[in-house]
Amino acid sequence: MHRFVLTALVLMATVLTVQAQTKPVFEDGMAQVVDGFANESDWIREVLWVETEFDSDGDGQLDRVHVSVVRQAQTESEGLQVPTIYGSSPYYSGTAGLGDLFWDVNHKVGEAPPEKEKYQGFAPRTRPGISNGFVNDWLPRGFAVVHSESPGTGLSQGCPTVGGINESLAPKAVIDWLNGRAKGYTAVVGGEEVVANWSNGNVGMTGTSYNGTLPLAAATTGVDGLKAIIPVAPNTSYWHYYRSNGLIRHPGGYLGEDIDVLYDFIHSQDTDRREYCNDTVRDGEMAEGQDRLTGDYNEFWAGRDYLNVTQHITAAVLMSHAFNDWNVMPEHSYRISAALKGQVPLQMYYHQGGHGGPPPLDMMNKWFTRYVYGVENGVENDPKAWIVRMGDDRLQPTPYADYPNPASEDVTLYPQAGGEQSGMLTFDMHMDQGVETIVDNVSFTGKVLAQAEDTNHRLMYVTHELTQDVHISGTMRAKMKVSSSKPAANLSVWVVSLPWREGRQAKGGLITRGWADPQNHTSMTESSPLVPGEFYELEFNLEPDDQIIKAGQKIGFMIMSSDKDFTLHPKPGTELSIDLDATSFELPIVGGRAALEGNIDSN
Repeated sequence: MHRFVLTALVLMATVLTVQAQTKPVFEDGMAQVVDGFANESDWIREVLWVETEFDSDGDGQLDRVHVSVVRQAQTESEGLQVPTIYGSSPYYSGTAGLGDLFWDVNHKVGEAPPEKEKYQGFAPRTRPGISNGFVNDWLPRGFAVVHSESPGTGLSQGCPTVGGINESLAPKAVIDWLNGRAKGYTAVVGGEEVVANWSNGNVGMTGTSYNGTLPLAAATTGVDGLKAIIPVAPNTSYWHYYRSNGLIRHPGGYLGEDIDVLYDFIHSQDTDRREYCNDTVRDGEMAEGQDRLTGDYNEFWAGRDYLNVTQHITAAVLMSHAFNDWNVMPEHSYRISAALKGQVPLQMYYHQGGHGGPPPLDMMNKWFTRYVYGVENGVENDPKAWIVRMGDDRLQPTPYADYPNPASEDVTLYPQAGGEQSGMLTFDMHMDQGVETIVDNVSFTGKVLAQAEDTNHRLMYVTHELTQDVHISGTMRAKMKVSSSKPAANLSVWVVSLPWREGRQAKGGLITRGWADPQNHTSMTESSPLVPGEFYELEFNLEPDDQIIKAGQKIGFMIMSSDKDFTLHPKPGTELSIDLDATSFELPIVGGRAALEGNIDSN
């Protein structure tokens, strides 16, 4: 009897122990908040340094990157193994002030820029815990959260390279550590080894802007264990960030920025290797490769273009961007998404705001639940594109089969003379339209020129008024024949909806824009000075977009030379002449020509 009672008590204790174990919970295809994971005071926090496979600061030792971990108490008390949501950044320890870093933009196009004083550094803000980002969203749902500082920033060793290979290999090392393939230590030099025995090896990465670039960078290494990424407004090519079709073009809001400026902005590590990094990276590799004279695509820029290594990506990708992001422009996400179609699970989320803006949490949750936790929730069968329509809540996107919209077709439009006021855009080519000329004057913004009734500083060509809404989806393209009065000149094109109206619910305004260097009319890798008065043919894409242009509006293409907020600022007076007989524009219209032509009032 006593033996029976004892056995029963042991069984009951075993049952109670099993019942007491805390497990993740999934409902509606998403990881749910679990009370046992939600008590912040129980969370385990660790700091360590993970050893990488590179020595970017030239000290003869493999660089170590600074890492922080936040995980559930049950990973210790119950032996629970969990997947990880991981964010990496060069910003966690602070950044330099931008005022003294920028290049002077007041000089001729094609002319060597004025010398810029070398920046000597700033006092970083070091924080052992690195960041609390993601923790409140993901840790209560059964994910551990890891953050790391990029090479040469904060308490991480190495040099910042702004898109160099060490920025891809650093997060790879952290993922390797989470899978037992790399070593972590309690100190930046020496220290005791730290093992991630709580990790099940599965990792999802996310972040915004530079922090969204690094998940993509890690994915291009093909590292085993990185199951899914959600890059938000990622910079996928530094040439595309600082150049447009060979033209020196700055990110919106940061006139005069270039890759060496961003280097100084993030270089927050304060060690005896700082001078070596400045000499080798900023004043060596970057000074030789960035080329602010021609803007050409070269080996330096190719090494910082992730499109060139997308074939290694195996992680599921949920790409997020805004169509009105004039900092990291939407082509960055679009070009990578286009390359990955059919290669990996892929979804796209686009909204109509500015820089940043992640997908709704439920969408991210489904993505990470499916590919990081491995729960079959059918997300791979959901629509491939989710687009927030103008005026809608950013958290309520409209689903589409794909982006660009599969029903979208390119429609070619031709300009008719009269661009100083408002020339017509027509469906049929009209010969003998002649040549029209722009006189460059950077004093005027594109917004002012778009609303001008009569000016020789831009050319405007517009459709008739729309009788019904028209849906644009995809990439617009300009084909032009241009001559310049100078050996080099800026060339800028805006697509606008007129009349121009301001405000969140506005029907008119900027649709998209693009820039090009006429010197690169035959190649992005080699520019040739223009012969004044000689005409050159060139074609280039504008930034991708998806907008519904409202009835009552007109769609216009505006050609100007300098774009005050983005290009160099040469003195006024350069003339650009456009041969209208050899100029056309392509609009991607849902429903094609019939949809546009049928919704235009030609009277």
